[in-house]
Amino acid sequence: MTENKGGSCWQIKFAPQEEYDENLTNFIDDYFTTSSLDYHDDGKEELTAYADINFNEQDFITAAQNQGVTLPKYEKTLLESQNWLKDYVIKFPPVEVADFLIYGIHEKQTPKTDKIPLQIYAATAFGSEHPTTRGCLEALCWLNNQNIKHQKILDMGTGSGILSLGAAKLFGASAKITAVDIDEEAVIVTLQNAATNHEEENIHAAVSDGYKSDFVQNNAPYDIILSNILARPLIEMAPDLYKALNQGGYAILSGFVSDQKNWVISAHEQQGLKLIKLYQIDDWCAAVMEK
Repeated sequence: MTENKGGSCWQIKFAPQEEYDENLTNFIDDYFTTSSLDYHDDGKEELTAYADINFNEQDFITAAQNQGVTLPKYEKTLLESQNWLKDYVIKFPPVEVADFLIYGIHEKQTPKTDKIPLQIYAATAFGSEHPTTRGCLEALCWLNNQNIKHQKILDMGTGSGILSLGAAKLFGASAKITAVDIDEEAVIVTLQNAATNHEEENIHAAVSDGYKSDFVQNNAPYDIILSNILARPLIEMAPDLYKALNQGGYAILSGFVSDQKNWVISAHEQQGLKLIKLYQIDDWCAAVMEK
């Protein structure tokens, strides 16, 4: 479809689900200029897409049918704006998280701060104010204060790359950071954010389905693994995480609510990791575990 990021836009918000069908999310990524996947406090996913003012709903429905995609219920809302991408997708106020100040590319100057500034392109893969991101950044700052080994770091499911950026700023040039995501758009955003923050030499990103790719395997074992995804994939990938983590290394795990924490932690304890620290913000958790 034609890309038009000026003027008003349509927001298409799909009914929250435990997990969206992969065919649906792939179709939405391809069809719309911009889309995002967010998470409710109950752990459900919420898919939102943005389309320019010329959006034709019947064409959208027909395209889905032609590709065999079943559309969940959705709400369509007109967002009136002179620049919808700036006003509704990218723009967010500067936010302090742990040792960091996170601000958007719409800011013309770096806000005054005594914290570490991180400038983020937020259009398609960002959640700096989400409790899981906050918990991971707090845990990362805590690890930094422990003076642990940090030469090789893996960011599994990197999203916007914000955890990779935080690690790069905390640990400096001595840290080699491998960032991966199953979504190519997330990798693109991560590389953009790395360049914006002058960390392109320290952060290397690529598409990977979990730990299976040569990109992930060739850089293992890791001193720190960051994985802010969801409970189910965390549990499924626990054996792969253990294999990829150095003895004495640390993992920061998040993306699960308090009702799921015992499952996630137990799955990693069964592999041989031990819980060191647990953060809980609202109903979301972040666990620090050591091998």
